[in-house]
Amino acid sequence: MSKILIIYTGGTVGMIYDDKTKALRPIGFNEIRNNLPELYRMGIDFYVFAFNPPIDSSDMQPEIWVEIASIIEDRYDRYDGFVILHGSDTMAFTASALSFMLENLSKPVILTGSQLPIGKIRTDAKENIITAMEIACSRHNGTSVSMVPEVCIYFDFSLFRGNRSKKYNAEKFEAFYTMNYPQLAEAGIDIKFKNQFILPPPTAPLKVHKELETNITVLKLFPGITRKAVEAILSVPGLKGVIMETFGSGNTNTQPWFIESIRKVIENGALVVDITQCDGGSVELGKYETSQHLTEIGVVSGHDMTFEAATTKLMFVLGQGLSMEESKKLIEIPLRGELTPFEIF
Repeated sequence: MSKILIIYTGGTVGMIYDDKTKALRPIGFNEIRNNLPELYRMGIDFYVFAFNPPIDSSDMQPEIWVEIASIIEDRYDRYDGFVILHGSDTMAFTASALSFMLENLSKPVILTGSQLPIGKIRTDAKENIITAMEIACSRHNGTSVSMVPEVCIYFDFSLFRGNRSKKYNAEKFEAFYTMNYPQLAEAGIDIKFKNQFILPPPTAPLKVHKELETNITVLKLFPGITRKAVEAILSVPGLKGVIMETFGSGNTNTQPWFIESIRKVIENGALVVDITQCDGGSVELGKYETSQHLTEIGVVSGHDMTFEAATTKLMFVLGQGLSMEESKKLIEIPLRGELTPFEIF
C-alpha cells in the first residue's frame, strides 16, 4: 500500500461559508476529511501535516516555502509521494519555488486545490484531491519508479509541470495552463501520462536548498513609463535582482535614460532577467535592434520562463552565493525543465 503525506497549507479548498459573518472562513483538515469520505476507500495509507492556522495563498511567503521543503526533506524516506493542498492564487509560485529547492527529486510532489470550497455541492475539490493522490501513487509497471518525479500542479483533469504553470482564470474550474509546455498527464476514465514530456528520474540523492534571496524587484514596461517610475523601482537599497517584463521577444524602448538606468543597476551588482509579457513565446535578445543594447549592457535572457518561474528561480540562484557570471549561466539554462533553450525553438 502506497504511503502519501498530505500537506495542508490552506486555500479555498479549506473554506466554509460562515452563516454569522456571511463570508468564507478557513477550516482545519478534519473538516475537509469529513467532506471527503472517499479518502478512506482509495486503498492509500495517507497521513496529514496541517498548517495551523491555515494560510491564505495571498499570504504565502518564501519562509513558508522553506518550511514546506523542510517537511518534505524530513519525511522523504517515509512516504512514496506528497500532495500539497494550497490556494490557487499563488500555487504556481510555490510549485516553481519548490521545483528549484528540491534538487534530484525522485518522488512526486503534487500541488492541488479548488475554485470552490469543499463544502459546496458543486465543488471541484474532491476530484482534484482524489486524482492528485492517485497520481502521487503511480509507478512504472509495478516498480518503485514514480511516473512523475517532479513538482507538479494537478487541476481540472490536467497535470502540469509546476514551474511551467500559470493561473489564468479566476472563474473556471480550468484555472491553470502551461502555454509553453505540454500537459504531463490527462485524467479521464484512465490517467494517461505523457512520458516523453516528464523529467527522467535522478540518479543522485535528494538535495534541499533553503537559501532564497528576496531582495529583488519587478520592472514591468508599458508605453509611457517615466524615468521617475523606473528609477524609483530600481532604487531599492541593496537590490540583488530585477525581473524585467518586456514587450514581444524581449524588446524595450531605446531611450538613453532607460538604457542608462538598467546599466547602472547592473553595475551596482544586480542581476537583470528579461522575460516577455506574452504568455506564449520566448525572449530572443538581439533579434530586433530594440533588444541588442540589452545584451551589450549585461541583461540576461529568461527565454520562455513564466513570471512565476523567473521570480522564484532568481531568488534561488541568488541565494546560492555564486559569482555574477555563474549566476547568469544558471539563469539561462534549464535546471528543472523550467525553460526551453533558444536553440530548440
